[in-house]
Amino acid sequence: MAEAAFWGAVGASALVVGAEVAFHFKLSRLTIGLIMAFGVGALISSVAFELIAPAIQTIETWQVGLGLALGALTFFVGDRLIARIGGEGRKNPEAASADDGEDKEDSGLGLVLGTLLDGIPESAVLGMSLVGGAGVSLSLLAGVWVSNFPESLGSSVNMRNSGWSKRKIRFIWYGILVASAVASAIGFAALDASSTLTGGLVEAFAAGALLCMIADEMAPEAYRRASVFAGLATVAGFCLAVWLTTLE
Repeated sequence: MAEAAFWGAVGASALVVGAEVAFHFKLSRLTIGLIMAFGVGALISSVAFELIAPAIQTIETWQVGLGLALGALTFFVGDRLIARIGGEGRKNPEAASADDGEDKEDSGLGLVLGTLLDGIPESAVLGMSLVGGAGVSLSLLAGVWVSNFPESLGSSVNMRNSGWSKRKIRFIWYGILVASAVASAIGFAALDASSTLTGGLVEAFAAGALLCMIADEMAPEAYRRASVFAGLATVAGFCLAVWLTTLE
């Protein structure tokens, strides 16, 4: 369980790195878009090979479909609720500049809660990849890290524009890092102690949540920034994740 918590923290460390980059540098739209598209490809590969494939081998196909649907619906409902308090633009560093008068404190809270919503399933899946004595999934770790970086970058810019101090923002990201470590440990413990049926459903549920997050947030934002180059970066991320899978 301690190892799962460690890798959960490693995956979430991109949140801290992204914040520091946002404080000291300004990356171009294209660069951020390419990073996001790369993360999209890596995460899609991880969902397919690390979650869906094992689930199909252990439970019925309709059960996999049920888990996927429940995971996607859970993420969708949570995301819509968080969007109501300003969390919708958490992956867009320019969102705050187009502020329409909404309560800035609520917006900052929404960004934090939105990042937690995105990060908990990713971290739990990282912990689940350690079940059975296997080492951490390198492809999944890469996908989680690369997806967290631009989210932190965008959210940190938005929170600064909302009047939050650097100290407060750093405190938030370190808090989410700890929460991600705990989520990873819980994911490991839940899958390790579950039956074959429950384990397969948990994997399918996590896959559904991740796929919904990718389709709703990461992919559209990546294309908006990287335009025609987004597809190439996505394939590159997918290929790297597949290659990392062969090393495990």
